[in-house]
Amino acid sequence: MSRLSFIQTKRLTIQQAIQQAEMCRLKGKKIVFTNGCFDILHLGHVSYLAQAADLGQVLFVGINDDHSVRGLEKGADRPINSEDARATVLSALGMVDHVIVFTEPTPLALIEAIKPDVLVKGADYDATTDDPRNPRYIVGKKEVESWGGIVNTIQMVEGYSTTAILNKR
Repeated sequence: MSRLSFIQTKRLTIQQAIQQAEMCRLKGKKIVFTNGCFDILHLGHVSYLAQAADLGQVLFVGINDDHSVRGLEKGADRPINSEDARATVLSALGMVDHVIVFTEPTPLALIEAIKPDVLVKGADYDATTDDPRNPRYIVGKKEVESWGGIVNTIQMVEGYSTTAILNKR
């Protein structure tokens, strides 16, 4: 198998992700899930994903499709990279096991389908917040905790964000 073909095998449909998660559970592997736009991959993303992967044995990454990125009001020109490009770049990272593009405004349906043991977001979110109306609330927190999973946040690398990179232009 070529390296590009291997990278492409990491991109899953939701149905394939459910099957992979079930196989991981049968093998006793701890499943970690995170999500984001990952528009322009940078040091902050790599550090974040590596730390997320360290919290378990298998890292599933959900990425917003192009339409849902536009709905997040990150800017009229966002996303910079298409969902296919973003999924391929993320899949090329060794610490990322699976990438799933989701079309909904939030990854809740994907989280409920995969049922991760660990849900991870950046520290701009608050793992202790239980109010879904709070902008720092982590979508899926209540659900993950209901099946015995945990919710973690990871400190962000100062000065690295897609928005900050774009503002340097």
